This record gives sequence, structure tokens and C-alpha cells, in this order.
Amino acid sequence: MIDKTNNQLSIRRQCDLLNVNRSRFYYVSTPISETNLWLMNRIDEEFTAHPFTGVERMVKIIRRQDGLVVNDKRIRRLMRIMGLMAIYPRPRTTESIIEHAKYPCLIRRLNVNHVDQVWCSDITYIRMARGFMYLVAIMDYFSRYVLSWSVSNSLELLFCLDALDEAFRISTPEIFHSDQGKQYTCGDFIKELKDRKIKVSMSGKGRCFDNILAERLWRTVKYEEVYLQDYDDGHQLIGSLGTYFDYYNNHRPHTSLGDRTPAEVYEGAHRSLRSAPAAPPLREATGLNRALQLTP
Repeated sequence: MIDKTNNQLSIRRQCDLLNVNRSRFYYVSTPISETNLWLMNRIDEEFTAHPFTGVERMVKIIRRQDGLVVNDKRIRRLMRIMGLMAIYPRPRTTESIIEHAKYPCLIRRLNVNHVDQVWCSDITYIRMARGFMYLVAIMDYFSRYVLSWSVSNSLELLFCLDALDEAFRISTPEIFHSDQGKQYTCGDFIKELKDRKIKVSMSGKGRCFDNILAERLWRTVKYEEVYLQDYDDGHQLIGSLGTYFDYYNNHRPHTSLGDRTPAEVYEGAHRSLRSAPAAPPLREATGLNRALQLTP
């Protein structure tokens, strides 16, 4: 929208009218180096296999197994770009600065026994032949059914909202569970949940098992799809992931589901609800009936 050849308006004035900082207009992104891209792919493989691997151990593994001399600053920076953090219990010695609202973990002792009781979500790094992207998915906790997913080349909020909107076209959960990432704790995302009366649940800091099903999903997706492919661009990535998630939902049996597919469990539960006879009308709310109605 900014015209460098405009003799009537200077670049400064055009940026002011568009509410854009001039440094953003003049900025030219630097492509990530081949070495860093290789390192990020190597980190992703190791972290997927051993998600408790921190920066110091990652440095030792790369030096020992790959013979590449790297320091902890470089590995820490790359892991931060990838959104990776080792999951392991550790003492909480300092309080983080509260910029966004945090919510307690509601599923730690919850008996999840039906579909749409809990949805969980997470974001992961996806490698490509030249570059990388991020993948977000929303999954039903009980059936392991992937309701929606989306990819992006940055960790901005928009692709998470797109996935959430697509999931809401299918159903609505009682509880939405995630980690404490900035995408899930920001006001716009929380508002989408609160507007639908959905309870918000978040993994506790240092709790390695609070969102374990999402971590298992990423492990499965990477071993069965991502590590077997060499995506040329985002279009190929989206098409290939679409094929895989169709297989995951509709054709891949799960031992934990009695060798049924996630779609059989999830869609079967919805068919049962639609075919169930309507409940008889309640009598006048007196005594015990009134107490049951007033119970949240």
C-alpha cells in the first residue's frame, strides 16, 4: 500500500496514515541459514523422542552424535524459535510476570468418560525441505479425534483462532485444556471460550503429564508422517497433513479405544445422542427435584 514513487506523500507520512512503523517498512527478513535449519530439524527429532531433553543435554548430544561444535546460546535460541521447552518437574523458585490470565488444571484428577467433555490443544514445529512451519491441532480427549488443525509460518494468534473456529463448527466442549502459551492465554482466545460458557484449563508449570495426549499426538504425527516426507512448500505440507489426519481419524485403530478409530468413537457417540429418546419433562421443582436443578 506504500508507494515509494509518490511525490505528494513522503514515506514517513504514508506510514503514519497506515499506522505502520517505518522500521517495519524498511525491514528485509534474513533467511535462516542451512546450518541452523539442519540444527532445528535435528533438535526436533531428538526432542520428539526424548521431550525431557534440555539445552545443555541437547548441546552434548549434538556434539557427541553429530560431531558439530555448537554452544548453548545457539541451541537455546533455536529451541526458543521452535517453541520447545524441556518438560520435567522442577521447583518453582520465582513467580513469572503475569501478562495474561492463567487458569488451573481441571483435568488432573478428572474422570474423562465421554466425548466433548474435554478438548486439548497444542502447537508443534514442522520441518520442511527449505524452512519450517508451525502446526496447531485441537483434539477430543476421550476419543483422540482430531477436530481441527491449522498451519502457520509464525507463532501469531490467528492460526489458533482459525483452528478453534473450525472445531466449533463440529461441537462445543465442556472444558478446553492447553498449556500456558501466549496464544492460549491472550484475551481474544479466552473470550472465544468464555462466550460459549466453556471452562478453561491449563497445564501447570513444570507438569510434564498435564497435556500428555497432545504430546503423544505429535509423536505419532512426526514418526508416521513428517519424518517420512520432505515438503517442498506450505501447499504440499497442508495437502499431506490433510491426508494423514484423515487416515488418523478414520482408518488408524487405537489400542486404547479397543482397536476402534477415533472417528468411530467420536461420531458413534454423537449418533447415539441424536437417536436417544427425549427426556420426559420435569415435574414441578419441589424438594429433591428443586435441589437437583439448582446444583451447578
